[in-house]
Amino acid sequence: MNNLAVEAVGLTRQFDKKLAVDNLHLQVAEGEFFGFLGPNGAGKSTTINMLVGLLRPTEGTARIDGIDIWQNPLQAKKRLGVLPEGMQLYQRLSAREFIRFSGTMYGLEKGVVETRAEELLALLDLSDDADKMIVDYSHGMRKKTALAAAIIHAPRVLFLDEPFEGIDAISGRAIRDVLRQLRQQGTTIFFSSHILELVERLCTRMAVIANGRLVAQGSIEELRHQAQTGDNSSLEDIFLKAVGASDRLAEERGLSWLK
Repeated sequence: MNNLAVEAVGLTRQFDKKLAVDNLHLQVAEGEFFGFLGPNGAGKSTTINMLVGLLRPTEGTARIDGIDIWQNPLQAKKRLGVLPEGMQLYQRLSAREFIRFSGTMYGLEKGVVETRAEELLALLDLSDDADKMIVDYSHGMRKKTALAAAIIHAPRVLFLDEPFEGIDAISGRAIRDVLRQLRQQGTTIFFSSHILELVERLCTRMAVIANGRLVAQGSIEELRHQAQTGDNSSLEDIFLKAVGASDRLAEERGLSWLK
């Protein structure tokens, strides 16, 4: 494998008596578009929070670009950007103010911040509304604002947790265009989503987590082999087989009271 952009070694997180993530080993090479899949409650967001330094693991190590994020948090966090599922934005700022604030916090020079902010606003179709307060934005506009703030410093690794959830086709296309440009510049993208068709189309490799444990990892062809599905099976078929849901769904033919 090429140089590693993201590495988890024995990553574990326990909440009281619940083991949310169990001894997870994960490697993502530089430049990959890596999909991270799992059912609700499988441990995806907990894993991402540990990888980006928002949640301290009970055990194990998380490295970004070879840097332990808990031993050298500032150096590691300079190299990453994060678009979390639950966006925490300063809603009494405008998009322009928030994006510029983010660039300043990453240590960019004032001229660089202003230039990049305007380019991002234009690319994400936010220029006309850039001076409105975020509190008055739609969900899709907030998501695009959060993405702009996450990438203004040109991160080496970008973590996306459900970036397309609840947005329209126009906003979705704008986000995909930005991600394509980032990939062309060598950014590694760590992408968690429930939209399996999108993951299959965008990602070069992926991993599946269930009940806190990694159950499959590799390219789509490698996942088909691991799950022992057919050569033409979709990612949905592979996913259901990997998490042990296919047999259960086959037995559940419908609601008894609707038969």
